[in-house]
Amino acid sequence: METVLAFVIIFGSLVFFHELGHFLFAKRAGIMVREFAIGFGPKIIGITKGETLYTLRLLPLGGYVRMAGEDFDTVELQPGYRVGLYLGTSGEVEKVYLNRNVSNPEVMFIETESSDFEKELFIEGYNDDGELVRFNVSRQAVVVEKGQETIIAPYDRQFESKSVGKRTMTIFAGPLFNFILAFFIFIAIGLLQGVPTNEPIISEVVSEGPAFAAGMKQDDYVKEVNGVGIQTWTEFAGIIQENPGVPLEFEVERGGELVRIEVVPDTLEEAGRKFGQIGVRYTSPVEKGPLKAIAFGAEQTVVWFGRIFELLGMLVTGKFTIDALSGPVGIYKATEEVAQYGIFNLMNWAAILSINLGIMNLLPLPALDGGRLLFFLFEAIRGKPIDKRKEGMIHFVGIALLMLLMLVVTWNDIQRFFF
Repeated sequence: METVLAFVIIFGSLVFFHELGHFLFAKRAGIMVREFAIGFGPKIIGITKGETLYTLRLLPLGGYVRMAGEDFDTVELQPGYRVGLYLGTSGEVEKVYLNRNVSNPEVMFIETESSDFEKELFIEGYNDDGELVRFNVSRQAVVVEKGQETIIAPYDRQFESKSVGKRTMTIFAGPLFNFILAFFIFIAIGLLQGVPTNEPIISEVVSEGPAFAAGMKQDDYVKEVNGVGIQTWTEFAGIIQENPGVPLEFEVERGGELVRIEVVPDTLEEAGRKFGQIGVRYTSPVEKGPLKAIAFGAEQTVVWFGRIFELLGMLVTGKFTIDALSGPVGIYKATEEVAQYGIFNLMNWAAILSINLGIMNLLPLPALDGGRLLFFLFEAIRGKPIDKRKEGMIHFVGIALLMLLMLVVTWNDIQRFFF
């Protein structure tokens, strides 16, 4: 139960902040947001505030911000269609009823001749006396159909009406907020747990490991590796990992004296990648302070950016196979393992996942944020947008392929963990 709760909180938070980025920048650009949804599928809870419906949906595997003009949600009335009109005190149409069974005596019925709910904002038609009447439509007018109310979206409130720059920032803001979230999680870890000093001091030597066999001891302070000065544990660990099976000469400070030790790292393999290990552990003393925490947050965000991009590069070059990818099941199992090591490890895992989600969404693939940004780039170069039907078809195919990939990855996860 604790794992389920941790998974829902972490994944829900990542999705929430991603969609919050889209939402805030859409509102800043003057775009009408029809729905802010966490999850997919049937609605569990829905609250309308202003012009936006905020929903929590059944499947906690993502979310979306539905903006006006993105999903062909504009209202078009064909000539001859009978509608009811409710006029406000200003004489403008405030409600348009598409159903005839309206009991309000103040509603006027007309047979539509022409209308425009996007630019000119009017509706005209013949009333019951056969007269042609015309009314202005309020910018906040509501269309009512089968009891469901939908606010009209004047063209200047629609996504496509905005400049390429504003649309780009609205879409880019989702991944951006994931990166910002990771940055602040790392800062919180630094403030609460403290920032490791990262000094290359051996805390423990594992018995029967290469370091133990070579004579390395606890509290040895590593000064050099193959004649190259070492300043941090990160540098020390990196050299070992990058040199599996290669003899390395260490200069360590022990009791005020310098000692030289040669160690050959063992070769380990994970996800098709070989790396070295000598059998030492590290427990760094920590320092606390706001400035150190901020610097730690920035450093960790940059470090994990690099590592995730490195893994993506390995996937492209074939060094990292699809079997090593994880879907929701794999992330759940990883969360279960990480949760066993305490809240700070869980926070660190959440930050890494947030960076990963942001980067993956920026990949230039159809249906992802990166794919949409690629279309905006083409539009900026061409000076005009790509045909919306063609773009929509490309995104549809992209969604289908992504769903197929998700099924394959999820099936691999199920086989790996349950069979």
